[in-house]
Amino acid sequence: MARARNAAEAARQDAARMRYAMLIPPEGVPVRFEIASLMSRLGAQIIDILITGFGALAITLVVALLPFGLGAQPAFVLFSLLMLFIRAPYYILAELFWNGQTLGKRLTGLRVLAADGRGLTTHGVVARNLMKEVEVFIPGTMLLGAASLGWFWSLILFVWIAILLIVPLSNKKRQRIGDILANTYVARQPKVILMPDLTVSKAEAEFVFSADQLEHYGRFELQTLETLLRANPLDKPVKKAMRQTLIEVAAQIRRKIGYEEAVPDNRALAFLHALYRAQRAFLEQKQLFGEVRDDKYHQEKDAKSDR
Repeated sequence: MARARNAAEAARQDAARMRYAMLIPPEGVPVRFEIASLMSRLGAQIIDILITGFGALAITLVVALLPFGLGAQPAFVLFSLLMLFIRAPYYILAELFWNGQTLGKRLTGLRVLAADGRGLTTHGVVARNLMKEVEVFIPGTMLLGAASLGWFWSLILFVWIAILLIVPLSNKKRQRIGDILANTYVARQPKVILMPDLTVSKAEAEFVFSADQLEHYGRFELQTLETLLRANPLDKPVKKAMRQTLIEVAAQIRRKIGYEEAVPDNRALAFLHALYRAQRAFLEQKQLFGEVRDDKYHQEKDAKSDR
C-alpha cells in the first residue's frame, strides 16, 4: 500500500514539473503542447553535435590523406572551420525543411514551434540558430580550454554561462535567448493516438467516398454516427439484436448519399466506420477554411442567409 502511495506521489510530482503551452494556430483551435525539458534538449543537441562533428571529421580526414597532406595544426584548424560552416547550415536547413526538427530533435521527439501559433519563418529559424553559436558553441569551446585562461577571462566565462543557464530556467517556456529573439520555443512532438475501433485501414481501402457524397451530412450526424460506432467497434462481434439495425442504417445512408456500390450485410459495420473517418476528415478540412457544417440542413440555412 505504501509503495503504491509512493508511486502515485512520484507520478504527481513528475506531472507538476511538466510545463505546458497553449498554441492557438490561425484556425483558432487551441493546441496544448508539453514544453521540452532542458535535459531532453541537451540530448537532442548532443546527437546533432555528433552528426555535424562526424561530417566535419570525415572531410578533414579525406583532405589530410590527400597526396600533399596536412599537419596536425592545419588539420585542427580545418576541422574547426568545417564545424562552423557545416553546423549553422545544418540546423537552419533542417528546421526549415523538416518543420522545426533536426535529426537530434526527431530522434528525441522534440520540435521547434512559433510562439504566435503560425508557421516557422526563415528569419526566426536563422535568428535562433545563429544565436546558438553565441549561447552554446562559443562558451562550450572556451570551457574546453578554460585551464589556459587567466582568472579574468575565467570569471567572464563563468558569468556568461550562468546567464545562459538562468534565462531558460527562469521563463515558463524554457526559452533561451535565441528563442526569445525568434519568438519560438521547443516542445515535445505530440504522439498521434487514434481510437483503435475507428482506425481499421482495410475498411478505409474497401469503401471510397466522393466529395459529393460527403456533402450531405454535418457535425450533428457525425456525432450520432460516432455514438453508434463506439458501441459497436470493429474488433468485437456485433450483437444479434444490433446487426439488423446496422444494416438498415447503412442502407439508409447509402440511399441518402447516392452510394451505388453494393455493401454486403456482413460489411455494413465496416462501411459505417469507413464513412465516419471519411466524413470526419471532410468536415475538418471544411472547418479549416472557415466553413462549418452543423447538420444535414446546412445547405438550406446557407441559402436562407444569402437571401
